[in-house]
Amino acid sequence: MLTELLGWKVPWSGETPGWGRSIHVVTDEEYVALFSPANGAKTAQISKQRVGNLNHIGVVVSDLDAVEQRVKNAGFEPYSHADYEPGRRFYFEDENGVEFEVVNYD
Repeated sequence: MLTELLGWKVPWSGETPGWGRSIHVVTDEEYVALFSPANGAKTAQISKQRVGNLNHIGVVVSDLDAVEQRVKNAGFEPYSHADYEPGRRFYFEDENGVEFEVVNYD
């Protein structure tokens, strides 16, 4: 999803013996390692107010409107649009409920 929506690249992906599978996605300046456990992910109750839980992932893009259109085309619903100092932004959730903030500072 990150490669299609944000233009990130995958320099490495593969099995992590005994653990699961990892995929590394990068830009020239950002890097995120994604992991899936060997026995499949289990559904959990997630609270963004609890220490240790991910609140959201923020990404900076050069063309906010183009990325928002790709997000919509992929079937995700952008929300919480804002034009504020120092930039513009919107949020969306992926199919796993992970929230992404997409922002442009130009």
